[in-house]
Amino acid sequence: MNFFRFMFTKTFWIQVVLAVVLVFVLCLGYLYWLDWYTNHDQRIEVPSLEKLTLSQANTELEELDLRSKVIDSSGFNPEFPPRTIIEQNPKAGKFVKENRQIYLKMNPSGYGMVTVPNVIYKTKRQAIPTLQSLGFEIGEITYKPNYAEDTVLEMRYKGEVLESGTQLRKTSVIDLVLADGKRPVTTPEDSK
Repeated sequence: MNFFRFMFTKTFWIQVVLAVVLVFVLCLGYLYWLDWYTNHDQRIEVPSLEKLTLSQANTELEELDLRSKVIDSSGFNPEFPPRTIIEQNPKAGKFVKENRQIYLKMNPSGYGMVTVPNVIYKTKRQAIPTLQSLGFEIGEITYKPNYAEDTVLEMRYKGEVLESGTQLRKTSVIDLVLADGKRPVTTPEDSK
């Protein structure tokens, strides 16, 4: 019963009004602090960093109070110079706040090394797609007398015989020596 009587007193209503004013002032103060802390309405346009080296990009970002972080070195892209930026996040033209980190993907210095598979005595139809799927290019195809028509007898790289298991750069040109399906000509000296 005393509580209901207290609700209608002047002291109770003063306490309620003080509590509402205090909550309002704290909320207002928090909003102003949040505005200041998050740099509200600050906009820095992200520059285009593609085809720049990492040191050039860092210099440009430091002038704008931005930071960089390399997140990946993707597969070699011949459309970009080696060891340059090929992708960035956020993209160029987007707006960010100061001290924001810009994530970069770099172009490696060249194509990676790939192991040459064993395609000796495989047909031309098997060997060429196998080599191309690994990123090699097929160069000159020559023929040599042998019964097994269109079978790979040798692989060559820059004129030298190429052994399977050798490491070559992706996009290297491999020449193939195939069997022509004709009987090899033997001389009396070969039978000795």
